Amino acid sequence: MSTSPASGADWLRRDLDVLWHPCTQMREHQHGLLPLVPIERGEGAWLYDFEGRRYLDAVSSWWTNLFGHAEPRIGAAIARQAQQLEQVILAGFGHAPAIELAEALLRLSPRAEGTPPFTKVFYADNGSAGVEVALKMSFHSHRNRGDTRRTRFIALSNSYHGETLGALAVSDIPLYRRVYAPLLITPVFTPSPDAWDAQPGESAKDCAERAAQSLDALLQREGDTVSAMIIEPLVQCAGGMRMHHPHYLKRARELCSRHGVHLIADEIAVGFGRTGTLFACEQAGIAPDLMCVSKGLTGGFLPLAAVLAPQHVYDDFLDDSRERAFLHSHSYTGNPLACAAARATLGIFDSEPVLERNRITSARMAALAAPLAAHPNVAEVRQTGMILAMELVADKATRAPLPANQRAGLRAYRHAMEQGVVLRPLGDVLYWMPPYCIDEEGLDQLARVTASALAKAVEGL
Repeated sequence: MSTSPASGADWLRRDLDVLWHPCTQMREHQHGLLPLVPIERGEGAWLYDFEGRRYLDAVSSWWTNLFGHAEPRIGAAIARQAQQLEQVILAGFGHAPAIELAEALLRLSPRAEGTPPFTKVFYADNGSAGVEVALKMSFHSHRNRGDTRRTRFIALSNSYHGETLGALAVSDIPLYRRVYAPLLITPVFTPSPDAWDAQPGESAKDCAERAAQSLDALLQREGDTVSAMIIEPLVQCAGGMRMHHPHYLKRARELCSRHGVHLIADEIAVGFGRTGTLFACEQAGIAPDLMCVSKGLTGGFLPLAAVLAPQHVYDDFLDDSRERAFLHSHSYTGNPLACAAARATLGIFDSEPVLERNRITSARMAALAAPLAAHPNVAEVRQTGMILAMELVADKATRAPLPANQRAGLRAYRHAMEQGVVLRPLGDVLYWMPPYCIDEEGLDQLARVTASALAKAVEGL
């Protein structure tokens, strides 16, 4: 039986004794360079430590939280479900939360003329696992149809799709990929359509078309060996929140269809209202062949992912042979508690004007961030819906990067934490991705602290 420490300091000592934290160089915690904050509780857009200090969760706890911490409707749905059925194997069994959630996801999913609608949902445990499912499902589908040439995958430069080996293989961020490269399949990377490297006179749409032409050339050369292309629609989140015009999605859809290549949409971070529409693909008027969702799916309460597939992909696996079946599995696939949380989350979208409120909030975010664009060390302020990013550089005119030893992102993060805001950067990119329930007070504090954190980050240059 555990005992409750008297203070956050006690929790901190015990934490460092036993825990290995994700995405962290633990030496930075041990030496106090990176603050480690024990959190006691959450409420709305705020996190509270054991001394009662509160922190604005400006990154939605790794982009998962939609409607606030301890949202009572989602919590109540989990509690009700826990009294009825907490877990059952989904192989050979079914249950109401998994069925009802699948029905809701299929009803809400993107639809477009010329692309078969989604008719089936396959559950996984988290976003990375969902990407694994989609990659394997695509490859195996082609194989079951007798097309054994399609063994390769296309991904965008600067992309990120997760940390498991298949998902990491189609990611292009050296910090995560380089050390594991000997273990990974080799994808084909095609230029990102983002407008960061726009040529003089080029619009965001022009950049998207230039990248689409590169994709066209690639598929003309090698399309008959490609199983699928995977893309985060509109925003490359872990890739520094780089953003692209919806035109690229239209062109990618057209080109993949022409060459018989599956288009996989990784809507894990950008789905459920983050970009201004329920799913980012909607802004291009397209539907993918496979779609991965996670993160906000349960409102930030429990891990769950889903891969949506059309009937023809499902039918490719129907056979008397078990080898032609899709035997991928996780112990907690379709967990009833997680499905109940997700069903409650989607219920909030059904009952409230969430997207309309988000448009008001995103406009307010844009207005508050606009003055920061004039800062001499801010190369760009970019925004797609409820995602806003500021790229820090050493020189605004040349966009030369900040010196690595400046540790600008870490400086900004430490300062913001001291001021009560969780502003976890991506390298030297500061970004806002708050819960949808953030209010005017929270937005004003976020803007004020970001301005001072920016000054701290470049201090001494």
